[in-house]
Amino acid sequence: MASWETLLAFATVTVLVAYFPGPALLYTAAQTISHGRKAGLMAMLGIHLGCYLHVFAAAFGLSAVFKHVPELYMAVKIAGAAYLVWIGIGMIRSHLAAAGQPVAPPKTVKRALFDSFVVEVLNPKVALFFIALLPQFVDPAGALPVWAQFLILGVVVNLAFSSADLVTVLGASFVAAAMKRTGTGFGIGRWIGGSLMIGLGLKLATDRG
Repeated sequence: MASWETLLAFATVTVLVAYFPGPALLYTAAQTISHGRKAGLMAMLGIHLGCYLHVFAAAFGLSAVFKHVPELYMAVKIAGAAYLVWIGIGMIRSHLAAAGQPVAPPKTVKRALFDSFVVEVLNPKVALFFIALLPQFVDPAGALPVWAQFLILGVVVNLAFSSADLVTVLGASFVAAAMKRTGTGFGIGRWIGGSLMIGLGLKLATDRG
């Protein structure tokens, strides 16, 4: 592995990136506000599991395809953004039927896990992030093979991201609890969560990065 100084720099960068407000934190906050803490936790788990696909892809070089095939990158990017918008519209459309319910039904909680996994997998920026960040802290001459170093560092980054998501879910759950004490508040929460999803999807679709 790299030197202790390099690993310290890696830890610093990881924490800063993980806790800086971004799409994943907005997504988990939207799920929590719309469906409650359980749905938020399932959303966090879905993102965590989906991120491992990007870690493995980066470790074995598959993510590099996005760099050399921009058309594939754009297709996956648009698909992921469209899925976010579709989720947001579904949240808004369902707010009236769900008004007055203090918690999300089991089906909604399970769906949050599935949706989050799909959203994470369809986010090519995550793949590019790993192949841009991890090589900076890999030592080709180290005792461990390069692919093993990629996996270890990738798992550390993913755990850091998940810790930030957990903090977001817990914070958003307090906001959701205050908003959902009445049927009106519950509906407003659905509108806010759905609007966040739609806005996030449009931003990702139009982002040139």
